Amino acid sequence: MSQDTPLRVGIVGLGGIGHHHADRLADHEATLVGGVDISGEARRQFAEKYDVPTYEDDAELLAAVDAVLITTPNRFHEEYAVAALEAGVDVLLEKPLAHTVDSAERIAAAARAAEGFCMVGFNNRFAPPVEVIKEYQQADRFGELTHVEANYVRRRGIPGRGSWFTSKEVAGGGALIDIGVHAIDLALYLLDFPTVTEVSGTARSQFGTREDYAYVEMWGDDVGPEGFDVDDSASAFIRTEAGQTISLDVAWATNRPTNDEFVLRGTEAGARFDRASDDLTLFEADGAGTDHLTDAEIRTQSTDTHRAELGYFLDHVGGAAPERNTVDEALTVQRVIDAIYRSSEEGTAVSLEPDPVRATPPEQ
Repeated sequence: MSQDTPLRVGIVGLGGIGHHHADRLADHEATLVGGVDISGEARRQFAEKYDVPTYEDDAELLAAVDAVLITTPNRFHEEYAVAALEAGVDVLLEKPLAHTVDSAERIAAAARAAEGFCMVGFNNRFAPPVEVIKEYQQADRFGELTHVEANYVRRRGIPGRGSWFTSKEVAGGGALIDIGVHAIDLALYLLDFPTVTEVSGTARSQFGTREDYAYVEMWGDDVGPEGFDVDDSASAFIRTEAGQTISLDVAWATNRPTNDEFVLRGTEAGARFDRASDDLTLFEADGAGTDHLTDAEIRTQSTDTHRAELGYFLDHVGGAAPERNTVDEALTVQRVIDAIYRSSEEGTAVSLEPDPVRATPPEQ
């Protein structure tokens, strides 16, 4: 959005990711004007660090901004996102869309009815290797993409047993909804978001519930297994209407090496992208001269994906809604997560109806 004065931006949720986004606002033509949090200590620290007013309630902030970044725990996404959209404020909402599929659908309904827009924070889409893959895909370099192996596996990486991340009531789930949401979104994005028809999956809690959970480091404090009631790993197989498939493996904790690879299979070429290192390799076969195989390493510039995502969002504030990271795409991801949990509970594959519109009014 081109204008003479900087955009006025507020942040709702003043924890670590709120500070992370606030730091990156300084790199853009935008002014941080305030923050909201229910925690008095979080408000005090944020106000001291960024020299802006902070509030316990969002009404005053929404009246003073062009856009808000919502970085609260998952359970509170709906409350703040719907209020901002109804106030005519553009929203960048951190992933996942919500803690439950019903809450996610209410956010989507509010976004469809709003004059402004809601963009969802899937920052991995802005990694340079992903940009290269998408350009190659659009140029038909891969032919027909048929399968994606999506991995986001930590050997030991439970984020603070006893924090909101390990509470089903607040987060909605564990490893699957925290980091699996990124893997599912990126896999679907690389396939151009086909219609998902069937999901089969299993979610497990094998490490977070143990008194003797051994780890080297942990993000946050560890209060032990009594603060853990979510999954710490999940595996799933996803089928689409067009026959494309996704195999998913995500974990906060496993007895195996870490794995952040996304492997694409196409009829003309394939690729392997390592999300952690940004390594990208293209795989092709040809009969020129003689039959041969080509493995091409592709080097890209490194980038701060959150900064790039924020810049893309700010470029659209006050104008046309972004075409990337849409609420409807995030709702598809949420529906897949919900289906994996249901499949795990029921012990069978779960069918998804295509593109449902369940515009349930927000809860009062």
